[in-house]
Amino acid sequence: MAPPTRYQVGLLLAQTVVVQAVTFMLRPASAYQALQLDVPASWLGLLGASFAVAPLALAVPAGQAVDRYGERRTALAGAALLAAAGVGFVLLGGTIAGLALASALLGTGHLCAVVAQQALVANATPAGRYDAAFGYYTFAASLGQALGPGLIVLFGGDRPIPDTRASFLGATVVALPLLATAAFLRPSGQHRRATAGRTGGVADLVRTPGVPRALTVSCVVLAAVDVTLVYLPALGAERGIAAGTIGVLLGLRAVASMVSRLLLGRLVAAVGRRRLLIGTVALSAVGLGALLPPLPLWAMGVVVVVAGLGLGAGQPLTMSFLAESAPPGLRGRAMSLRLTGNRLGQVLIPSTAGFLAAGAGSAGVLACTAVGLAGAAWVATGLHHPARPPAAPPPGGRAG
Repeated sequence: MAPPTRYQVGLLLAQTVVVQAVTFMLRPASAYQALQLDVPASWLGLLGASFAVAPLALAVPAGQAVDRYGERRTALAGAALLAAAGVGFVLLGGTIAGLALASALLGTGHLCAVVAQQALVANATPAGRYDAAFGYYTFAASLGQALGPGLIVLFGGDRPIPDTRASFLGATVVALPLLATAAFLRPSGQHRRATAGRTGGVADLVRTPGVPRALTVSCVVLAAVDVTLVYLPALGAERGIAAGTIGVLLGLRAVASMVSRLLLGRLVAAVGRRRLLIGTVALSAVGLGALLPPLPLWAMGVVVVVAGLGLGAGQPLTMSFLAESAPPGLRGRAMSLRLTGNRLGQVLIPSTAGFLAAGAGSAGVLACTAVGLAGAAWVATGLHHPARPPAAPPPGGRAG
């Protein structure tokens, strides 16, 4: 099929920003609502799990749906579920059971939307543009994740506990245009190959050379991001660093990640995808490892930026490897397998880190995470992409 037009690229990136913004607005708003209901802290974990468990169980079926019915239909289903989740929070948010049900709807809608978006990037982008396309895509996702919490202030006010009903209503209003943007997405047409019997199943995909390694690297990198979000504040508390300073450091890490994603196409053109993945994952390992000894604040800032640059590149680069390794008609399942591995890593690795923290403290957790990243860099040395002729650039410039 013809490469995507600038209009289609812009539509996909706009939808990506809104999906992430709605999700990262509703998740903290639901936690605030639970606090208003005087829910015990242990139940907050249940609320978080209700968001993650449904996607963990439904990720592969969602990928199969993309491959069978096309990206547009799955994106429409995701948009409808996100809007339904907002309505659910409004109508059912007065009980913890209602919050959990709405959170499960949110997690499922987010899953369908994200799998459809990633599969569309993989299917509609010329192979020679994967790295730039996934770099722009993940940049848009990061932008939405940064905007979401700010929308709580916009709709719910800046009180310690915001007006959660207004936040839920605001998120629902913001989510409704997703139905229109999804309807205008142009599907890649790869699902027609899947329904014609062109491809195998998930087991065949897992046996595809390069896929297990890309899944492993993606899982470790995303889990490392989650660990830094939790244990960098804990490290600051142990060392008497003000919470505001830690917030600035986390912001620097996020901005550095966004910069690396925005420049990804140029970086891959300069050094190659495999070398860049190995180098950036190793760089993030060095950055986290450098946090172990006490450092002046300016040095912590430099180290966190270094780690952020490395962590930001890992996800889009593994998407590129998966998109190139998976045959047409199986790319939805490839992206859903990646999300499954990421969710498992987000559950298992931080949980293991919690046990380590009891004995080794936050610095010990960061040290183990750095070792894990070094291992992921070693795993990435076995990744290779098949030889192929250079792809012609799409008309009008960038592909997304």
